[in-house]
Amino acid sequence: MNNDSFKYGNEPELHPSVSPVTAAVTGLIGVFILYQLVGGILTLLIFGMDFQNADINAVRLMTMGGQILFILFPALLLSKMVYEDVTTVIRFRYPSKEQIVLFSAGIIILIPLLQNYLYIQNYFIEQLAQNNQLVQHTKQILDKLDKLVEETYGQILTANNFIDALLIVVVVAITPAICEEVFFRGFVQKSFEQRLKPYWSALITAIFFGLYHFNPYGLLPLIALGFYLGWAAYTTNSIFIPMILHFINNFTAVTAYFLFGEEDLIESNVVPESGITEPLIIFFFLLILFGGLVFYIKKKYPQTNKRSYQ
Repeated sequence: MNNDSFKYGNEPELHPSVSPVTAAVTGLIGVFILYQLVGGILTLLIFGMDFQNADINAVRLMTMGGQILFILFPALLLSKMVYEDVTTVIRFRYPSKEQIVLFSAGIIILIPLLQNYLYIQNYFIEQLAQNNQLVQHTKQILDKLDKLVEETYGQILTANNFIDALLIVVVVAITPAICEEVFFRGFVQKSFEQRLKPYWSALITAIFFGLYHFNPYGLLPLIALGFYLGWAAYTTNSIFIPMILHFINNFTAVTAYFLFGEEDLIESNVVPESGITEPLIIFFFLLILFGGLVFYIKKKYPQTNKRSYQ
């Protein structure tokens, strides 16, 4: 057995003060209310209805503060209240360099894989919308929501100088990687793992992760991304691995936007102009490559969780 193999026996047993599933669901509801509703109200109170003309750096700082105050802090507080042992719940364990390299290679393959999936998905949605009124009406609603998300991110990602660019990286790549992973792959997934099998725990957490981002066209890719992050957290028993992967994903998007400045980079409803032959070929090639890497990781780091689920 590899010395880096994941073993529950190597960590202290958790003794939750309430049902772990109840704790996870309560946390999800509470953070949603705090971040989306309370955060939204505070944003309106501070910037008013004329959000487009607000000081963009103030908006960025508000976004970062909201993540820390309404996502990271509740995750740590709930971990302490429910389990006492915050270190074990959040998975504060340093990974090996090899784990960092292998899982980072996975996210580097997964990013273009999911982008090509989006092209394929949107192509078929477009085809269906042309022949079905219900699909066309639904698509129009989704397009409006996607446009709203696009405008918000487009404003936040616009950099006029190096300081702006640095702040954007902190707000869009570093802060979410820390705050969201501590909450989702830390407190929430670990809570589900106390009663459910690890892969179900990672999948359920990933579904909520996708829903939280309010990206209608990108929902399935976000769930897939969240599941990979959850699998990485479980396999390595380290929160730092999904943090690194989350950062790479967001930093890649930010860097691409800086370099190319194309609206397509923040739109999720883009349809390939030249058909789907090329996206299909790229998608299946990357899928095989990604599957091979996952198989290798599973062989190298076999999970040996023997405990029962109640």
